[in-house]
Amino acid sequence: MPQFSDRVERIAISGIREVFEAAGEDAINLGLGQPDFPTPDHARQGAVDAIEAGKTDAYTGNKGVPELREGIVAKHERDLGLEYDPEQVIATAGGSEALHIALEAHVGPGDEVIIPDPGFVAYDALTKLTGAEPVPVPVRDDLTIDPTAIEDAISEDTAAFVVNSPGNPTGAVSPVADVKEFARIAREHDLLCISDEVYGRIVFDGDHRSPAEFAPEQTVLVDACSKTYSMTGWRLGWVAAAPERIERMLRVHQYVQACASAPAQYAAEAALSGPQGVVDEMVDSFEERRDLVVDGLTDIGLDVPTPEGAFYVMPEVPEGFVDECIARGVVLVPGEAFGAAGEGYARISYATSTEELEEALEIMADAYDAVQ
Repeated sequence: MPQFSDRVERIAISGIREVFEAAGEDAINLGLGQPDFPTPDHARQGAVDAIEAGKTDAYTGNKGVPELREGIVAKHERDLGLEYDPEQVIATAGGSEALHIALEAHVGPGDEVIIPDPGFVAYDALTKLTGAEPVPVPVRDDLTIDPTAIEDAISEDTAAFVVNSPGNPTGAVSPVADVKEFARIAREHDLLCISDEVYGRIVFDGDHRSPAEFAPEQTVLVDACSKTYSMTGWRLGWVAAAPERIERMLRVHQYVQACASAPAQYAAEAALSGPQGVVDEMVDSFEERRDLVVDGLTDIGLDVPTPEGAFYVMPEVPEGFVDECIARGVVLVPGEAFGAAGEGYARISYATSTEELEEALEIMADAYDAVQ
């Protein structure tokens, strides 16, 4: 039997995927974070036009085609007033690769990376793959990330911390006062702040703000088209950061990926530069679904922090509830899949139709009664 690396032995298949794979074919899947809307027509057409023009038959530059990087720069100027140069952007194979190269370029064995708990499953696993040690920090009762808890967790081995707003799995949006604190912590402690902003356009209450507004030199901004434009299958994300950081991340990216998929790059450029009304329509629909789900879960008897963004809700649930729901044909993800502090919670994605959500709520009500 061949030997395996210690790093890969420290990680396991995502709990999200395990639940998904175990579900029956007819199950209502509230476990995956995947919008049920089609990719916008103008994004699809951008890929088609590029393919027909012969622009996608060869490698692009490692960082991505200039048109896309210019579109990404314009997006961040439009949304947050950030001033990047196209050379400060690398197009990646989704937000997942963006997180991977950000961590690989900045941390290694002996380092610690502070991550939210519960938090997106990749933070823990990707940190371990670098040889560094993840340090989970519990979120507040309202599920927002606590800057004080991050600062209290800093040790002489801390190299970076990860923040995520709007959050996965929580849907929580960090208020601007907290975002400014994230930036201050990065500056004063000379740490890297990796800011995962892939849900930045999906906000219902409050405003999305970025630590990059207040500490641009210390922040690596991670974003993607996946959620905003319903382009999960296209696998197109990016990092934006100071030139010295980009140069190091490019060293990793050019060997693990060479370049992001060319058709996806042109689709993303069209999505970013084309009509944005489709995004507003999706966000309005997600907000309606959020209200439906929060009200429904509250009526069942669950304690439900109201999410301000993304398309997840994370209620406290009684023991056995998740298993009972799955047995009855509704797929939820147990909170502990996102960290130890997630135990006693469940993540529910409402990125599916209103009809399915209403049916799922009826089933969840029966499941709740069964475990009481």
